Amino acid sequence: MAISRRAFGIGLVAASAAATGGYVYLREHPEIAGRFGEAKRLFGFAGGEKEGFLANARVKSVLERRFGLILDGRRAGSVEMVREHALLDQKPQFLWPSSSVLVEVARSSGVKISRDQVIFNSPIVLYSWDRIAEGLVKGGIAQPAGGPRYTVDLSKLLKAIITGENWSSIGVADLFGRARVVSTDPNKSNSGFMFAGLAASLLSGDVVMPETLSKIDGDVATVFRRMGFKPPSSGKLFDDYVAGGPGAQPLIVGYENQLVEWVLQDAERWKRLEANAPAKPVILYPQPTVFSAHPLISVERQADELIEALTSESLLEMAWEDHGFRGPLGTIGKARNALLQSRLLERIDAVLPMPDAPVMLALLDRLAA
Repeated sequence: MAISRRAFGIGLVAASAAATGGYVYLREHPEIAGRFGEAKRLFGFAGGEKEGFLANARVKSVLERRFGLILDGRRAGSVEMVREHALLDQKPQFLWPSSSVLVEVARSSGVKISRDQVIFNSPIVLYSWDRIAEGLVKGGIAQPAGGPRYTVDLSKLLKAIITGENWSSIGVADLFGRARVVSTDPNKSNSGFMFAGLAASLLSGDVVMPETLSKIDGDVATVFRRMGFKPPSSGKLFDDYVAGGPGAQPLIVGYENQLVEWVLQDAERWKRLEANAPAKPVILYPQPTVFSAHPLISVERQADELIEALTSESLLEMAWEDHGFRGPLGTIGKARNALLQSRLLERIDAVLPMPDAPVMLALLDRLAA
């Protein structure tokens, strides 16, 4: 049966409309496109603390099967990735640092941002050992918080470090030399960067401003000078802490999720340590602390889909269950692991905002001098 030209034309229009509608629908629903289309490959840099999350087989499977995304996420320091041209000149499609302040630093470095959004959070904490924490309690610097966890008056601790107090004078009798806390290099890694901002604000009595920075930047520099060697990444510092024990690494700065991730990697190892080790790792929550938000920066529009994927409920739960990252607003996930139940604070209310980007850049210059 012959088809009239008019009917044929209407059919073409309808097919075209259906194709256009289908394209728009798939574009707006990448989880559908991921099932049928070829996976999209995205290249970018991510902070070392997210290396385990990006290598997680479950995470990679969901990204590829549901969202059609394969990531080439290379490890880089959070501060370096938004400032160093050696990295930015590689044309990354996304950047995933560990502080919202670094979004503004990226803009000041000339990065053209399509979109940015915080994916998850982890508070800055101090890691120590049970007997050292108990000594700090005796010295009036730390307080028990129920279970093997503590809070710490960071302002008191910083002032003791600045004045050159020995460990014994702040309650820790069996450690040699002056009290110190070690962080990563603040000009390379975000945990050191955020600790520098937190220390500056505490020493100034409020969130540090341009007009108050010059009054306390020398004291902040003293805290960092007393650290000695500062590793370039949070992962390296945490590995040194676990391997070195209380004598080598009595007190370090890290992310809350690092101990969670380490425990979940090998539950039997953790149980052996809990039962037999002469010193056991503990978390001390600074009061106040700062939240390390992890914003995904989409440099090219095609990486916008990655934000949608990473904020899906399934991936946020994996971030918590397998790696200890809190979700939006600092909330913890649904799953509760018995090995960690008593070690984490469910709510963290004493939180300071980070100083503005220009203040932090000025502080970094002072610490690098």
